[in-house]
Amino acid sequence: MVRSVDVARHMEVSKPSVCHAVATLRDGGFLTMDEDHFLHLTDVGREVAEKIYERHCFFTEQLIAAGVDPKTAEADACRIEHIISDESFSRLKEAATQEQD
Repeated sequence: MVRSVDVARHMEVSKPSVCHAVATLRDGGFLTMDEDHFLHLTDVGREVAEKIYERHCFFTEQLIAAGVDPKTAEADACRIEHIISDESFSRLKEAATQEQD
């Protein structure tokens, strides 16, 4: 269980930034906040989060395997995971799986 203040502290960003992001996610139906101010992902929010996390892990691993410094790989994966299309990600994942076989 996590509150906005915990997210702000963990991510080292301001509380107002997190409040704005939480409001946007809540308005989009991705999370709820209970009476104790704990944040909870909705089913849709969890589905989107899992999709983005899968992409993040994939790109981090691929970049590290290509010789990119792990810290740089993490930062780059954070950017790539949000902008790549479903089709491109599927093709890259398929290609990576075929290379492993």
